[in-house]
Amino acid sequence: MAEQEMLLDTDTIRAAVAGEKWAKEKVIEHYTPMIDELTVDEDMRQHLILKLLEELPHFPIGQA
Repeated sequence: MAEQEMLLDTDTIRAAVAGEKWAKEKVIEHYTPMIDELTVDEDMRQHLILKLLEELPHFPIGQA
């Protein structure tokens, strides 16, 4: 059950892949703790967020 609480819902992922601003913000918010652990300064943090946003359109969404 705890694992399910940690996942983004499918609708949010689909909206983020489609470029919806609210969904992209939710994805960034979801990954912020991990990004913060990986970075040593604000430049690196912003770089990782930018790479995340650049790759969102390429996320493979299977047909449900």
